[in-house]
Amino acid sequence: MKARDFINQTLLTGATRLTKSTAPEDLGRFLRAAWPVKTEHALIRVGAGADGGYLVTNDLDGVTTCFSPGVSTTADFEMALTQRGIRSFMADYSVEQAPLNHPLFHFEKKFLGLQNDDVFTTLQAWVDRHAPSDNDMILQMDIEGAEYSVLLSASEALLKRFRILVIEFHGLNDLAEKRGFELINLAFHKVLKDFDLVHAHVNNWTATRRYKGYELPPLMEFSFLRKDRSSQREFATQFPHPLDATNVAHRSARGLPRCWYVQP
Repeated sequence: MKARDFINQTLLTGATRLTKSTAPEDLGRFLRAAWPVKTEHALIRVGAGADGGYLVTNDLDGVTTCFSPGVSTTADFEMALTQRGIRSFMADYSVEQAPLNHPLFHFEKKFLGLQNDDVFTTLQAWVDRHAPSDNDMILQMDIEGAEYSVLLSASEALLKRFRILVIEFHGLNDLAEKRGFELINLAFHKVLKDFDLVHAHVNNWTATRRYKGYELPPLMEFSFLRKDRSSQREFATQFPHPLDATNVAHRSARGLPRCWYVQP
């Protein structure tokens, strides 16, 4: 087989993936745009002291509803919200029911996705079913990489109905590859238009990728606050935050790399 024929065949079958690397200056601009900021609202920890707990701004007064796709076997965050009278709508097709029972919990056996059928629901349809007039909600989302399509398909008007976003982003090591960079950059650009990034935390489940002097953890948790909730903001410089905790106790802690919050 000629070399040209072999290359064509492997490309057609997907056996080999040829990728272009991200220009370091593009990656630097992305990281600068994603630097966390400190607002007048202090950060508090909601949920468990390890995996299942997140740092959010202490701006929960008036919030009555949380949408939480991807609960799997953990509902510590949602249970902590019940102490504030906040109800949680949970969805996950991979399990049969919510991991905990509570009068303020409402569970659907569905994945969050791009269509509405027996397996999937769109974010718009889900919100319309349960909170059609609520404009100050929480979205806590850990859906194993589907967060990009969900965010990019959601309207700006729908996203702005959430006061707080807590999202675990997957595959951030793909920022080093142009195709991955374009997808991740689009999603962050859309969110950061109307939200401040107020905290970033590395999930220590996997090792960090190093690329052109940058460190790219594959899994990171980000907390956002809608911009109209703050009148003060400055770059955050204290990492890890005193309330941060490792996600996986038996693995080494992985702090937030300095390139995510310090200008080189």
